Amino acid sequence: QVQLVESGGGLVQAGGSLRLSCVASVSTFSSYAMGWFRQAPGKEREFVATIRGSGLRTYYSDSVKGRFTISRDNAKNTVYLQMNSLKPEDTAVYYCAKGAYSGTATTERAYDYWGQGTQVTVSS
Repeated sequence: QVQLVESGGGLVQAGGSLRLSCVASVSTFSSYAMGWFRQAPGKEREFVATIRGSGLRTYYSDSVKGRFTISRDNAKNTVYLQMNSLKPEDTAVYYCAKGAYSGTATTERAYDYWGQGTQVTVSS
């Protein structure tokens, strides 16, 4: 059974930074894309960022492009989301997800395992 465990969420002021981490208990971690999604109160879960299994390709939603950076360390089975210049509208529960394949994807159906989520709150 694959498990994904996120950490690094918390409360930060607008303009601040946070780094989320997600450790995956899966063999051949580098064979799979990884993604970050988020869900704000009263809203549907939305795509944030994805990274190819090799780490050589990334893709971001327009709302975070230029502020967030996704990266991975395949030796540690870990994917990261560095979040800079945070805004109150970034407040949400952030979820790590494992892709079913190595290629990047922005839709939830392309991911087969999900973490429990970590809360990020940005105060104005």
